[in-house]
Amino acid sequence: MSVTVTPSDRVRERAASLRSELLEIRRRIHMNPELSMQEENTARYIASKLSEWQISHTTGWAGHGLVAVIEGNGAGPCIALRADMDALPIEEKNDVPYKSQNNGVMHACGHDVHSACLLGAAKILNDTKSQWRGSVKLIFQPSEEKLPGGASVMIKEGALDNPRPDGIVALHVYPALETGLVGFRSGMYMASCDEMYITVKGKGGHAAIPAGINNPLYIASDLLLRYQKLAGELSTAEVPTVLQFGKITGAGATNVVPDTVKVEGTFRTMEETWRKQVHQLIREVSNAVAKDHACEIDCRIESGYPYLKNDEALTQRCRDAAERYLGSENVKALDIRMASEDFAYYSQVIPACFFRLGTGNAARGITSPVHTATFDIDEDALPIGCGLLASMATDLLSQRG
Repeated sequence: MSVTVTPSDRVRERAASLRSELLEIRRRIHMNPELSMQEENTARYIASKLSEWQISHTTGWAGHGLVAVIEGNGAGPCIALRADMDALPIEEKNDVPYKSQNNGVMHACGHDVHSACLLGAAKILNDTKSQWRGSVKLIFQPSEEKLPGGASVMIKEGALDNPRPDGIVALHVYPALETGLVGFRSGMYMASCDEMYITVKGKGGHAAIPAGINNPLYIASDLLLRYQKLAGELSTAEVPTVLQFGKITGAGATNVVPDTVKVEGTFRTMEETWRKQVHQLIREVSNAVAKDHACEIDCRIESGYPYLKNDEALTQRCRDAAERYLGSENVKALDIRMASEDFAYYSQVIPACFFRLGTGNAARGITSPVHTATFDIDEDALPIGCGLLASMATDLLSQRG
């Protein structure tokens, strides 16, 4: 009996054959992490691999970003694949041969994995370009972890132009899913992220002489209680919303009342008009407290990333491709997350799909969440990730061609 070999089978075989090279790439990047806007050596290494494989690319996007385009066999649509490259200011605690060599800097969010998977996908796509039509744009993006976000800058600089992608896809490590599994969610997926910096200006003095004092600590306490009430009201809204404060600073002492107190917090939601409306509510609360206490309150809201929306049609096609590649039993549904991600900027301007790559392995103790000093991955996820990206790209080109 003859066995039919599918395109997914061929990509899977190619991805498996790249395993040792993918490990080498990931570990090289992991051992040499660089913070946001400092990814010079990471970009140089990625460029060297693209040059080695004779993949045309340009550098210098948003500082250290790269954009490559692989042309298929004839005219057709364009699909973009994106990976981020920056690391976090965390001291790694893992005892592994590929431990970070840069003190206080670590790939604790898996961007080394993302870059390695995209490089692997690039090699597969370049080797098979005679078998598909259209083009694939590869975006290696800096500064995902720091405002204003490398995605926003790359878009402003024209990274999505010439050719303009019909859609963009990215993966992200997810230790909560075992290796071999992936997760998808259509529509609202990740929240916008705004930072609040509030300064309460009262009148300080000697704590034993309260006459004439307008204690900003008491005022800030009232302010936080009113924000807590507002947060409770917002929690009942149809749009998922979080309003939370995590820092209060008053430079006084047991017998010294300070003149000012600073309060810092975060606001997150998933709809842009609602986002602006809540900004106004936040300011109204601070204005009301300032009036009631005859003081000045400066309320500064620093807008961060927008909310991330996964295009329903594109996400369904990517999910279908993943089911063909991994089997439907290995493709899971994801819940909404109130964390944020600057891939959201792409999702606001072109159809986008941001999915999760399982990287956990409970049996081997690989369970630490991202942004921790013990985060690591099951490296068996690397060929899965690179193969999925390549298979999704060719499937999408075929469906749109």
